[in-house]
Order: sequence, then C-alpha cells, then structure tokens
Amino acid sequence: MALINAETKLCDVILHEPSVIPVINRFGIILGVGDKSIRTVCEEKNLDCEFFVTILNTFINEDYFPENRLKSFCATQIVDYLTQTNAYYEQFQIPNIERHFNFLINQSDSENNNLELMKQFFDELKKELLSRIENDKNCWFPSIKVAAETLHGEYYGEKFQPDTEENDSLEEKLDDLKSLFVIHLKGEYDLNLCHGVIFAIYSLEKDIKQHNRIRNRILRPIADGMLEACRNQSFK
Repeated sequence: MALINAETKLCDVILHEPSVIPVINRFGIILGVGDKSIRTVCEEKNLDCEFFVTILNTFINEDYFPENRLKSFCATQIVDYLTQTNAYYEQFQIPNIERHFNFLINQSDSENNNLELMKQFFDELKKELLSRIENDKNCWFPSIKVAAETLHGEYYGEKFQPDTEENDSLEEKLDDLKSLFVIHLKGEYDLNLCHGVIFAIYSLEKDIKQHNRIRNRILRPIADGMLEACRNQSFK
C-alpha cells in the first residue's frame, strides 16, 4: 500500500490493510469510522495526527522506517503506544494463540503428532514475552517517564547512542515456531485449527518486529540519553 497521509480516509486504510485494526485500537479508535479523513478522526479523538500517521505507515510498510521523524516525538508518546501494544499482546494475542493451540491439540490425534512439543516451545516464548512486558511495566517505562518529567520535556534523541540494542530472542523464536509447523509438523490434525494457530503466530510476529524496531532504534537511544542526562544533573 502507498504511504498514507492525514487526508487519507481511515476506512480505506482499514479495508486495504485489515491488520491495522488492533493498531488503531491502541489509540482508542474502533470500527465504525465512517468515511472521515485520518486528520478528522485524530481531531475528534484528540490524537497527535503526525504520530498516528507515522505509526500506521511504519506498521503497514516494512521498508518504511522514518527514524528521524520518530525521534522527533516525545518519549512519553512512544512509551504510551508501546504500553498499549504490550497490553494487546498480553490480553489478546497470546490468549488467542493459546486458545487455538489448545483446541488444535484436543481435536487432533495425539498418538502420532508432535503438537505437544510445539506447544511447549510456544510456552517458553510466551514466558519470555510476558517477562519483558513485566519489566517494561514495572521498571523501564516508569523510569523513562520520571526522566521526562525531570528534564521538563527536553529532547535527547540524538544526544546519546546506546552501545548495544536490547538482545532478546522473541523474533528468532517466533520464526522457529513457524518453521516447526511448516517443516516438522507430522501426524493427523485439524487443518482449520492448524491454520488458525499459524495465522495467529504470523500476526504476532509482524507486530513484534514493528514493536522492536520502534523500541530498539527509537525509544532506547532517547531513553538512554535522558537517563544519562538525569545522572549528570544529580552530580552537579
């Protein structure tokens, strides 16, 4: 899909790319948007239109990643968006995969398939993702908001670059889980339920990739710069 702008009708975006529905939900927008432009919807919802459009374009187009523009937004905006994204993983995407997985196992012949082993692999992935969400909720995101208040909104996105990106294996494990289904699945199983699990995994993987790009390439440099500035202030 071509890049969208503030004058694009939101309904056209949704009809062309239904996968954005959970993304717009994170901004408090639900279906029934009429034929209004994105600008009009954002004005009605009191949203930053430029931030909303940038997030949608980043999600829809894998090759689109306006790093400088994203760094121009305040850290708390990005934290709020990623907080809503984490909530979506925790409350909807993970339970959805689990529900489909359990139905698939219960409706399949367990004597000659390896679905239980695949479910164990997913459980490990789930544990890692939930652990990261918990750390975000209780440690990292609150520290960023405190730093933002301390610095009175000063911008530190380009004043500090982290030595390393956060190293987690979520994307790799999601890719491995897909490979297990595509290459190593065996035995008799319910095709429809199997498709449901695979499509749910693909959906989570796409979302995680977009989340990690914003998290590691945008928020982390800004956050590290702010936290470093706060430490320097404390020594003055």
